[in-house]
Amino acid sequence: MRWPSSGHRATDLDRRTFIKGVMAASGAMVVAPTDLSGDLALQQGVAWRKVPCRMCGVGCGLLVGIQGGRAVAVKGDPESPVSRGTACVKGYYAIQALYGRDRITRALVRRNGALAPVSMNEAFDLVATRMADTIARHGPDSVAVYGSGQWTAADAFVAARLFRGAIGTRNVDTSARLQTASADAGLLGTFGRAGAVGGYEDLDHGDVFVLWNINMAETDPVLFSRILERRRTNPAVRIIDLSTRTTRTSYASDRSLLFAPQAELSLANAICHEIVARGMARRSFVDRHVAFKRGQTDIGSSLSSDTLLPDEGTEADWDDFVGFLDGYTPARAEQVSGVAAADIRWLASLYGDPARRVVSAWGAAVNRHSRGTWLNNALHNIHLLVGKIATPGNAAISLSGQPGGAALVNDILGTSGVAVDTVGRERLARARGVPVDRLDDRPGRPALSIFQALESGDIRFLWIQAGNPMVSLPNLRRYRASLRQPDRFVVVSEAYPTPTTDAANVVLPAAMWFERDGEYVNAERRVQKFTRLVAPPGDGMSDARQMIEVARRLGHAALFEWDGPDQAAVWEELTRFHDEASRTLPSQTALRDGATLRWPAPRDRETGRRYHTAFDPAADPEHGEFDFYGHPDHRAWIWLRPYEPPPEAPDRQYPFWFSSGRVVEHWGTGSMTRRVPTLHRAVPHAYAEIHGDDARPLGIRNGDVVRLTSRRGSVELEARIDYRGQPPRGRIFAPEFDEGAAVNLLSVDAGCPLSGQPDNTCAVRIERVRSRT
Repeated sequence: MRWPSSGHRATDLDRRTFIKGVMAASGAMVVAPTDLSGDLALQQGVAWRKVPCRMCGVGCGLLVGIQGGRAVAVKGDPESPVSRGTACVKGYYAIQALYGRDRITRALVRRNGALAPVSMNEAFDLVATRMADTIARHGPDSVAVYGSGQWTAADAFVAARLFRGAIGTRNVDTSARLQTASADAGLLGTFGRAGAVGGYEDLDHGDVFVLWNINMAETDPVLFSRILERRRTNPAVRIIDLSTRTTRTSYASDRSLLFAPQAELSLANAICHEIVARGMARRSFVDRHVAFKRGQTDIGSSLSSDTLLPDEGTEADWDDFVGFLDGYTPARAEQVSGVAAADIRWLASLYGDPARRVVSAWGAAVNRHSRGTWLNNALHNIHLLVGKIATPGNAAISLSGQPGGAALVNDILGTSGVAVDTVGRERLARARGVPVDRLDDRPGRPALSIFQALESGDIRFLWIQAGNPMVSLPNLRRYRASLRQPDRFVVVSEAYPTPTTDAANVVLPAAMWFERDGEYVNAERRVQKFTRLVAPPGDGMSDARQMIEVARRLGHAALFEWDGPDQAAVWEELTRFHDEASRTLPSQTALRDGATLRWPAPRDRETGRRYHTAFDPAADPEHGEFDFYGHPDHRAWIWLRPYEPPPEAPDRQYPFWFSSGRVVEHWGTGSMTRRVPTLHRAVPHAYAEIHGDDARPLGIRNGDVVRLTSRRGSVELEARIDYRGQPPRGRIFAPEFDEGAAVNLLSVDAGCPLSGQPDNTCAVRIERVRSRT
């Protein structure tokens, strides 16, 4: 596929052409050997079953062909409201992730330094014995579970009942802390509730799409194809790429504006300044539906606390907000961001034009920011200021989610970072199945604090499920050492060997999502139920079932009387916890046969857009057209969020900015996608994107091996010049899927103290190691 030059409109691209082009450019074509369809496949005995993809948080719908007890084919589900018959390359090859040659099929116990196979009963007995002994010696807060953003709702619910309820520890968090925590904290601060306001439907109605440092062509290609389709059918549509590097998204956009790393807050505030200065604010909306809050400043960037910093705001008003914005003129923002003042004014005019519907989208790069919560608030501020929220084509949405069920159980898990008040104690006690006086009402430890407590010895037992923190955590060398201390006991539930299983005392074989029942929720709050398509190999079982087996051995059988963790009874019990109109979950009946609904779903009617009385049954018309019921004042809050310098910036010793992210072929740390031969061949190793003008003085040529070094560690990668992405001078980018070249050895374990989410930029130096082979 020939990519258009930056600034050129690719109006000839429809959805399928775009997705095929992405795959062709990656070396993985959409027409794959596993894409079977039509009568011939049916005659060969292939039965097609619906299942959501779990490779990212988009939640595409797949049809999987089953033959002889194996998954043999994949195609897009044309009835999926998310993907409408398409999928990205990861989805089309998803079933191959089931059949890697090194799949873990038996329990493993470390003996004499090596992992040896044992029966599941022996492994469960050992886990329960070590857990009980640790609690007896050191108390309940000496044990912890680090779960996954990709947990099903049943997994998360069982974890809450066992760890928070039966054991009484607050050491519970998931890998979602590394991906979506700032987005959730931003929603809580602005609207009082987590969960997206709008959804993917808004991509079909927007007139302007402002993409805030998100390379959607690779991170969310199915959704980006919907944006391109919207532009193809309406040539007046504009796509604006705001980014720290030129990417495939830049090439397909109408305008690409590069800005300095960590400068988004200055840009967002300058856009608000211009909207106010030019009288483009929708004052009728603001006066009726918005309140202003001034938050604590100078909060630092430490993630060493065992609780999140409370986001306590004081009252402010319109005049305070206008005065705050005086410090963010476009000219001043240009000095910080590098974006021309004229371009900032132009962006403000797009947001402020009453005739244009605007969608803002962002992803991990925004959320993985030392002020990620503030930045999410600031992007919501823009939309609230012009009243472009919760109506078709007007939306501000984070797309960095994971396909999980933990989001539905965050209150029970304690991962929201809020202490349980008196009113909520009885409700949570019922949900956890324990007496109210046993309830630990403290908020859970955020992820990095769990690993720091393991390092210090406050935690002695850790169970890791469906995650690979020994690749994904920042400042990786520090946390790898914490797992390897001799008096710590680490259990890992996983499908494939990883650097995390390498550090485990016990490894339990996990069933993958095709091999079990469950419910996932995507980034637009869509609940998707799936049922087991094939049996897991060997002794593999769900994370929930593993926890139940251990819970019963610990004497908590009465709390886990379900026939199985994947059965409807678990979901029905969870729905009783969500009995408010603004929290209601769809019933099992409504989710049959591949149906999907966006929660809240009172009486099994989904909520497409929240807080608007025309779309949200929980919104009370007594408060006007909008009811922002998440806050006691029924208003959305505009926060005065200042720009602050990042925790680390280039200097003479480490002169380059470094950031990491995703490529279209791989998900997460690559533990699934690197087992897919086509995806592995397309991008087998991580690499370092370098600007040619930076490479030449250092004697670096395309393909040479270079060493990147930060204050925390080093990693060797192949250099890529003028590759699929092009960073400006002074900046380096690398994908983060490669466990053999873990780029998080470089990253800093600092971030947003309000959300607990680590930062994603740091300072490095680069040197040539050897010539390309």
